[in-house]
Amino acid sequence: MWIILGIIILLILFVIWSYNKLVRMRNQVKNAWSQIDVQLKRRHDLIPNLVETAKGYMMHERETLTKITEARSEAMKAGSVGEKAKAEGALTDAISKFLLVVENYPDLKANQNFLALQEELTSTENKIAFSRQNYNDQVLFLNNQIQMFPSNIIAQTFHFQEEEFFEIEEKSERETPKVSFTTPTT
Repeated sequence: MWIILGIIILLILFVIWSYNKLVRMRNQVKNAWSQIDVQLKRRHDLIPNLVETAKGYMMHERETLTKITEARSEAMKAGSVGEKAKAEGALTDAISKFLLVVENYPDLKANQNFLALQEELTSTENKIAFSRQNYNDQVLFLNNQIQMFPSNIIAQTFHFQEEEFFEIEEKSERETPKVSFTTPTT
């Protein structure tokens, strides 16, 4: 009789412990996502200032500036994690192309306001990458807990859902960096 009662108490404690662990992991995922969201908003706020600064110098590059503005709008409208990842990837590509075009405008590259915005954008990109890594780590822990036995029984009973990874498809990250050892000609 005492053995059966002991087993029932252990099972109840296991359910409570597993449930609380899943709730804690789900909240960690939400917290990690909010960190990404803060950095993405910061990036979205920087882009109009960057474009406005460049407009005066890049009169013949309207298409490039328009693509950044459109990509920013799409990124701001994206809803799910997958949609945001796709839209942010497109925005990153548009910014990369913009920064390549900027190389053709030495006056713009020397503008202190532009340089400060570019530096802030670079800093924000680094923070986004760090936040994205943290978010994906938290999603991995939660998804493992939801899929592994015996916690998967508790997860299914209480309808815990697997979360989606935030994977930005950046063409520039997939390309192999080119290294050149030639000296520049003067």
